[in-house]
Amino acid sequence: MVSVRLLVLFLLSVSLLGSQPTQSSQQVSSPAHPAGEQSPLDPSSLSFPWSRLRLPRYIIPLHYHLFLHPNLTSLSFTGSVQIQIDVQNNTNWVVLHSKGLHISKATILDQNLAHLSDQVLPVLHNPSHEQIGIFSPRVLSSGQKYFLYIEFEAELAEGFYGFYKSTYRTSQGETRTLASTHFEPTSARMAFPCFDEPNFKANFSVRIRRSQEYISLSNMPVVSIYAAPEKWQQTHYALEVAVKMLDFYEDYFNIRYPLPKQDLIAIPDFQSGAMENWGLTTYRETSLLFDPLTSSVSDKLWVTMVIGHELAHQWFGNLVTMEWWNDIWLNEGFARYMEYISVEATYPDLKEEYLLHTCFAAVGLDSLNSSRPISSPAENPTQIKEMFDTVSYDKGACVLHMLRHFLTDEVFQSGIVRYLRKYSYKNAHNQDLWDSLANTCSEEDFISGKHCYDSGQYLFAGEHLDLTAMMNTWTLQKGIPLVTVTRKGPRLLLRQDRFLRTVMPSDPLWSSLQKGFLWQIPLTYKTDVSGTIHRHLMTSPTDSIHIGEEASWVKVNTDMTGFYVVHYEESGWDVMTKLLRENYTALSYKDRTQLIHNAFQLVTAGHLPLNKALDLIGYLKRETHTVPLLKGLGYLEAFYHIIEKRDELDLTQNLGMYILQFFRAVIDQQTWSDSGSVSERRLRSEVLSLACHLDYPPCLERARQRFKDWLQSNGTLNPPTDVAETVFSVGAQDDHGWASLLNTYKTSLSAAQKHKILFALTSSRDSNKLQRLLDLGLEGKVIRSQDLSSLILMVARNSRGCNLAWNFVKKNWDTLVQKFQLGSFCIRNIIIGTTGQFSSQEELNEVNMLFFESIKEQASQLRATQVALDNVQKNVRWVQRNLETLRSWLNEQISYGR
Repeated sequence: MVSVRLLVLFLLSVSLLGSQPTQSSQQVSSPAHPAGEQSPLDPSSLSFPWSRLRLPRYIIPLHYHLFLHPNLTSLSFTGSVQIQIDVQNNTNWVVLHSKGLHISKATILDQNLAHLSDQVLPVLHNPSHEQIGIFSPRVLSSGQKYFLYIEFEAELAEGFYGFYKSTYRTSQGETRTLASTHFEPTSARMAFPCFDEPNFKANFSVRIRRSQEYISLSNMPVVSIYAAPEKWQQTHYALEVAVKMLDFYEDYFNIRYPLPKQDLIAIPDFQSGAMENWGLTTYRETSLLFDPLTSSVSDKLWVTMVIGHELAHQWFGNLVTMEWWNDIWLNEGFARYMEYISVEATYPDLKEEYLLHTCFAAVGLDSLNSSRPISSPAENPTQIKEMFDTVSYDKGACVLHMLRHFLTDEVFQSGIVRYLRKYSYKNAHNQDLWDSLANTCSEEDFISGKHCYDSGQYLFAGEHLDLTAMMNTWTLQKGIPLVTVTRKGPRLLLRQDRFLRTVMPSDPLWSSLQKGFLWQIPLTYKTDVSGTIHRHLMTSPTDSIHIGEEASWVKVNTDMTGFYVVHYEESGWDVMTKLLRENYTALSYKDRTQLIHNAFQLVTAGHLPLNKALDLIGYLKRETHTVPLLKGLGYLEAFYHIIEKRDELDLTQNLGMYILQFFRAVIDQQTWSDSGSVSERRLRSEVLSLACHLDYPPCLERARQRFKDWLQSNGTLNPPTDVAETVFSVGAQDDHGWASLLNTYKTSLSAAQKHKILFALTSSRDSNKLQRLLDLGLEGKVIRSQDLSSLILMVARNSRGCNLAWNFVKKNWDTLVQKFQLGSFCIRNIIIGTTGQFSSQEELNEVNMLFFESIKEQASQLRATQVALDNVQKNVRWVQRNLETLRSWLNEQISYGR
């Protein structure tokens, strides 16, 4: 028997060795009924007592005694739960959650475990709200505690939620079955009846019935990292990371990890990247297992970041939980940001500017009208699932990064410690965080329980700041500000607007979509006359700063610590282009990267001509840092993929020729090895992948030779991990190579290698092969169902597979929703990813009128459908405005190059 306090609920068990379970003495007995039991009450005389999606607050769960008996032969389970409840108001009803469970018995007992009724109690179901109501003929009295006892049974779930089945194959070809759980956000109710809301925290005692050949894992001891036996060697790196990370977090948060153990387990079938079950974090195999022979440095960084994310949740999410799902960013935004802080502290050699890329991704979504506030209403399960998105994770992290730099590292960290200590084992919301960050107590005062919050006033730069008012502008309104700067002699004139990429300033809708938006923006800037980072809080629509006549340039948003886009009006972009061309090291590589990002975002939004942004990246021939280099290359590659899918052969060829011509020196200096720093190795992967995709002969030649060597070695001589995906992709272009890769995919024990091979298989230019992959993914045997959504996106990226993937989604829509659930990130990625390369009005009409209209009821529930439409509309407008400019600019560059 174990007892543990949890986030929402918890991982029940994972059985790694599958066979028929036998009877065990570990049984929670059903309470005996009193003598003379009468016939049950008639449920038909009762109506369901509750109409809301949220459970009533008059019953509070205190402790669960849970028993489960999974049968891995029949793929079903039975169980019972005894819940101690605290009654707040007189009532005859207990309402709680249950989904897909057959309830065979329900009774209520008093504190002495005596039955309140000699009848089996009626259980009413409300399937649309996933609730059950249990009627007690005797009133449950306010202020009293009772025990609710329920027996239930169900099938192990298909898919990836609740208590679900999974399998793996041994190297001898034996298929073994296991059962795993995934409860967040609203699926614990699929495993047992419970109060499945985040602010119903409770203690649990758990029993599992199993035979001796099973392994059962739960939140409390025993310790280890778990995986399929033949993948044990791939767990060593994760164990090293977890130990380091736990030590770091205990020090950073100044709070000891509260449980006696922390297990990490790789689950063969797992929809998300990982899940932070307190004491037993579960992972997709690619997020936990690291094989030095087949895992690249990017794979290593990914494993490190995911472990950092999940362990951060042991404090943000488990120790302190958000009050309701509208504030899930308090969990996910913090965990995403702590990835950056923890990896920087524990593995500085892996340091890569993924925080920049995280914020760029957040800008991408937040600059669409279909975005949402960080803190948004969410009531039903579909809305709740959709809260686990780029806004909660990425924008949440970037806003925290901005706040940390604004308050200073020390103030931010001490405020976080206050927050975690005050709300340990409790629930919290936005305001609690702002109060903790602005609290002026000393540590001694705080520990002693004194409350000395200074009316929301925080002293910054000699002025009093209302931290709540400032942060509400970032969390309670959607969108991202555009700060337009204009140089007027010694002053810098500032204007803030809402940055939108789907509506141009000339559009009649522009003014209505700007109405009511105002941010309190912590601006930073540097000039050439001072090495100081200057700070200014912009709280009004327009503002100005004195910078002096002698400054020849000013760069706003230093190192992109702020979450806003900057537009240098009038000749401002020409000044930046000249600075980069003549003395680019005057700016940090983060500033250079942000300039590139902002310029091309402004092109899409209609604020800057495309040729100005293309001129800006002309300096990249001399760039020595990989991050800005990859950013500029990434935009050219994105343009290439858009026009590659259109009937624009000359333009496609000219852009490919320009990329190869412009970046030839960088391409030619790459070695086909695994040497160098993280950023150098990432550059190698990206550059060689693109060069081979553009049919650069030296690249193809090297890749073909590496692939030939791999084939002849019968798979024992692995290509260097940084270029393996490129080598496999080139090898997959002929029938023999493609078939060989598919065979290796079937037998490989390395999740990292399987991912690289799957990407390579989807790069084939044979549409029949692409269709075969999609069919295999739907079947779920050779290619697991967990990989189907990423497989669809891989096929959609291929110019030969774009329409194929879209047609597949339309044809199999109902099956996909059944597998992944409406509102899940998989469904969101499928919708947005398969439509993301469409760029014509005809395609926009096809997506909207022909498909989304056909699934209108489901589409209306999903924010992802509007995001997809916004994205296609953005692409359509980009092509209409910029295609001819790009064509003319390329003709000039190619002529000049000759």
